[in-house]
Amino acid sequence: MTALKLGSKLVGLEHPTYFVADISANHDGELDRAKLLIRLCAEAGANAAKFQNFRARQIVSEVGFQRLGGQLSHQSKWKKSVFQVYQEASLPWEWTPVLKQECTACGIDYFSSPYDLEAVDMLDPLVDLYKIGSGDITWPEMLRKIASKNKPVLLATGASDIGEVQRAVQEILQTNAQLVLMQCNTNYTASLENFRHIHLRVLESYRVMFPGVVLGLSDHTPGHTTVLGSVALGARVIEKHFTDDNRREGPDHPFSMTPLSWREMVDRTRELEHALGSSRKFIAENERDTVVVQRRCLRTVRDLAAGTILREEMLEALRPAPHDAVFPFDLARVVGKKLTCDLAAGECLKWTSLAEVQE
Repeated sequence: MTALKLGSKLVGLEHPTYFVADISANHDGELDRAKLLIRLCAEAGANAAKFQNFRARQIVSEVGFQRLGGQLSHQSKWKKSVFQVYQEASLPWEWTPVLKQECTACGIDYFSSPYDLEAVDMLDPLVDLYKIGSGDITWPEMLRKIASKNKPVLLATGASDIGEVQRAVQEILQTNAQLVLMQCNTNYTASLENFRHIHLRVLESYRVMFPGVVLGLSDHTPGHTTVLGSVALGARVIEKHFTDDNRREGPDHPFSMTPLSWREMVDRTRELEHALGSSRKFIAENERDTVVVQRRCLRTVRDLAAGTILREEMLEALRPAPHDAVFPFDLARVVGKKLTCDLAAGECLKWTSLAEVQE
């Protein structure tokens, strides 16, 4: 897997995980609140604050949702129509430079998910990367439009099959190799049952099928289990929704992370990154002393004089084992050799104290 530059950070297997706080609709229509959430997520360890640029009439059909005969999935709990919720949660375009400035002041990246083609162009001067939501994975025009900007693209793959993922990836890679491919499950109910449907092992398939892309996880489950699991499987971009209060009214607040849980997630991930370490097996630096105190070496059972021809019953395997001692796996090599010096009972055997018996 190659490394990719997202904003100011290099991202890849050999680099730290990049955390995206999706503020989405949690601004609740207030610019000052959006800026507050940027500051809070930066303090909690986010590398980027992401927003969503949609306009109700460009993303949903009011008639279409009315004819469904009822609101489905997480939308069934909404007190307003789908069209109204999207209309009220939309982000005014004039906020964009202000949000960008706030992110810059906080030392994190700003970007967004555009949900109509005009929004892609509007964002272009102000973002260094784009996110494509799972719902647009079957919209080739949007895939091509974002890919054509020649900036890194985060592609979420929730509610899609592998054929749809392949088609979307190929569409983007035709013009832009800067891709982060993100496993995702798009059930936003925050039910613990959702853990059965995350399927993190899909990341293993992505790694084999798309070896040139960076992997990620766009997640909506509570806690840190899926995040830590995905990082262990090679994901290096993590996106979670962010709010300051899960009890607030709004479509995304219930399943969002809060500043405390976000910081915990980042801290545990950094520990995991250290723990993953190298695939090469060797004696770690902090184990060098335990090599001595926990390993056994060959020691004399009783006092032995110089010139003694060693027999197996004269030796036993006991801790500690100095680095220049003879180890138990060499027992057969030392039996029959002659001591060149006196050894008291309990002394360790060293190669420098042994000689071949002359015939």
